[in-house]
Amino acid sequence: MIGNMMFQPLLISSLIEHAAQYHADTAIISKNTDGSITETNWGEIAKNSKRFANVLQSFGLTVSDRVATIAWNNHRHIETWYGISGSGLVCHTINPRLFPEQHKYIVNDANDKVLIFDKTFLNLVLSIKDSLLSVEEYICLDAYNEEIHRAFPEVLFYDDLIAKQSDVFEWPDLDETKASSLCYTSGTTGNPKGVLYSHRSTVLHSYAASLPDSFHFSAQDRIMPVVPMFHVNAWGTPYSAAMVGCSMVLPGPMLDGESLVNLIDQYKVTNALGVPTIWQGLLNAAYQSGSKLESLVRNIVGGAACPPSMLKAFKDDFNCETIHAWGMTETSPLGVVNQLKAKHIELNASDKFKLRFAQGRPPYGVSVRVCQDEMGTVESARDGHLSGHLQIKGHWIVESYFDAFKHSLTEDGWFDTGDIATLNEDGYMQICDRSKDLIKSGGEWISSVELENIAIAHPELEMVAVIAATHPKWDERPILIAKKLIESSISETEILDFYSNKIAKWQIPDKVIFVDTIPVGGTGKILKKDLRETYGSILLNNVVA
Repeated sequence: MIGNMMFQPLLISSLIEHAAQYHADTAIISKNTDGSITETNWGEIAKNSKRFANVLQSFGLTVSDRVATIAWNNHRHIETWYGISGSGLVCHTINPRLFPEQHKYIVNDANDKVLIFDKTFLNLVLSIKDSLLSVEEYICLDAYNEEIHRAFPEVLFYDDLIAKQSDVFEWPDLDETKASSLCYTSGTTGNPKGVLYSHRSTVLHSYAASLPDSFHFSAQDRIMPVVPMFHVNAWGTPYSAAMVGCSMVLPGPMLDGESLVNLIDQYKVTNALGVPTIWQGLLNAAYQSGSKLESLVRNIVGGAACPPSMLKAFKDDFNCETIHAWGMTETSPLGVVNQLKAKHIELNASDKFKLRFAQGRPPYGVSVRVCQDEMGTVESARDGHLSGHLQIKGHWIVESYFDAFKHSLTEDGWFDTGDIATLNEDGYMQICDRSKDLIKSGGEWISSVELENIAIAHPELEMVAVIAATHPKWDERPILIAKKLIESSISETEILDFYSNKIAKWQIPDKVIFVDTIPVGGTGKILKKDLRETYGSILLNNVVA
């Protein structure tokens, strides 16, 4: 016997249809590549997405063909997303911050038929165009531009294309398990790997991300995803926003602290999402301008561990709740979010603050565990202390990689994340480190994350990274790579003294190296692999016993 309820497939097109029907006049604020502002709404986004779906049909594409985008967070980009996935094609977002060889590999691996790009990426597209084997159409995501046309005669212009099309389009009734979008990992340890999301996984992820115990979106909010749409689909926010009908502020390419502060204050942003390096720049700009970020209720921090000093600054100086979250491309990306439980409300401020250090607990739809080995044969105690390999499973977790890459699930169906973490009895997970970033000194493990969190709290340091350096006696020892504030004259000794009474003496870094820049990858994460290649042997000639 089965239930007597209606069945409707969970489709991305249903999200934009809902937003158009019930939130048509809700504002979408978009900063364009030239710095100008476009004010539109969900109703217009929906109409243009249908116009673009008609454009794609005119190209003769078939279901599940891939359409690539290289673009910032803006209204045209969102319109293409719904037009692509809603019409049965696969939206393939490409990170422009990767290397050219990775761009070529990704487009060819995905077998993209169409490539859409913001005009700021014209030179990037031209530089790789001759190596792209499958692309048949190129679309500049803007109005007609004579200069671009001269440089790229065969390019089509988005505004011209949709102007010729009707806003009448019947979204196809797809199988909800059909592929909807494709994202590639950052490829720090080899070629990027494709993760192919489905309509079903995306809609379920949107439900979970919107919950009060997750990102806490509602129709009363105005959210600003600073995390790029080419980074795991801006953490799914364009889908969640349509689902709940909230307003959006899309910052385009201007991600500096001053620009973000101005957008928050001018458009009364309530929720913002981004990586720690972005929020550090925003804090500095807010202090300099005197802004109190009065509208900002909460900001979501993911992509890397959020330093405790940053949590404290947002709360104490701006009355903004900073919510830790964790995920990865393979998890769509929502894995866990740090929202408190009812029993935590009575905790004093200090204990609440300590609880906020963890990345959080999983929403319904995913489960996490910590195991003593990568195979998942022995699960570690959920005591908040015993660390192990973090593994995850659920409705929006990868089962296998796209195309050539084989899946790496355990025998009982869990995905090993490559992170080392602890899990407590309430389900709160805390990342200790990436397994490849842990430092093994004399047989004992040292967390690079813990050392970084201490260092970044120093008021004269702007950015830090801790890596393992080879040591002839202790195998590995930690060293700190630090970028000082421009006006700072702090010394190595002063920084090492800053660690006193905050961590065991044997865990204090052996050396501090001051640099002008610290390399970051396409998703804003520090490239520790590059740092290890540059500085990993520095202690061999400068031994600290």
